[in-house]
Amino acid sequence: MTYESFLQLNTIFISLLIESLPFVLIGVIISGIIQMFVTEEMMAKAIPKNKFLSVIWAAFLGALFPACECGIVPITRRLMAKGVPLHAAIPFMLTGPVVNPVVLFSTYVAFGNDWGMMWNRGGLAFLVALLVGLILSIQFKDSQVKNDHHVHVHHHASFKTKMRGTIKHTIDEFFSVGKFLIIGAFVAAAMQTFVKTSTLLEIGSGESSSTLVMMGLAYVLSLCSEADAFIASSFRSTFSEGSIVAFLVFGPMFDIKNTLMMLGQFKARFVLYLFLYVAVFVFIGSILLF
Repeated sequence: MTYESFLQLNTIFISLLIESLPFVLIGVIISGIIQMFVTEEMMAKAIPKNKFLSVIWAAFLGALFPACECGIVPITRRLMAKGVPLHAAIPFMLTGPVVNPVVLFSTYVAFGNDWGMMWNRGGLAFLVALLVGLILSIQFKDSQVKNDHHVHVHHHASFKTKMRGTIKHTIDEFFSVGKFLIIGAFVAAAMQTFVKTSTLLEIGSGESSSTLVMMGLAYVLSLCSEADAFIASSFRSTFSEGSIVAFLVFGPMFDIKNTLMMLGQFKARFVLYLFLYVAVFVFIGSILLF
């Protein structure tokens, strides 16, 4: 490794951490609040009993949640510990980083106040989340969380006790999730340093291959979803609209950082299935719809 490549690796690694940490912190704080203030009874009342309706409900709820792909993982894990079924929790996790108002507005601005790209991104992400949720409701009958156990809240605990518990859970969650973020950011930085973007651009000449290349690029770059549209807009002259939409949808749902974080929270077999479903639906959707 040359000194220049070491400097590049270091710069990218630190920038990825600085970009991600605030959102992870927000995520673990919300996770701590859910842990101490949201009861199983509340969640049972809020979620529709019908599987199809619960998938739609969760996807809409995620769309209102301004969390990035790293911060949404601990929130999802905590919701599942409170009794939210897998087929509802995952659509929430998938739409949260893509369809929320902050990300959609940044997409609108990045593409020169283009409503079309914003709706294309949000629409495909929502459709993928729904399809994945419906498949999971059929395939998996039990929770796929590691060390799965439901945590009960003491209803009569004082506000002060609950706040103390929230802070404790936030700190524990931050260190639990943080190690995967650091490893993921380092791997992503190494990939960006040693895998040349020009090599990927050469591969992506056809419609299908360009979509695959852009999805691969989104996975490797591991950009925060609030900022990825500005990078994607720079590829407009090189790639088709469909492949750019695939980049904007697949990256926030799956990248190196959040894959490692998911593997820390969910069973590996489940994460593999989830990756395949998301990749296939994003690829087919971006080819057929755009």
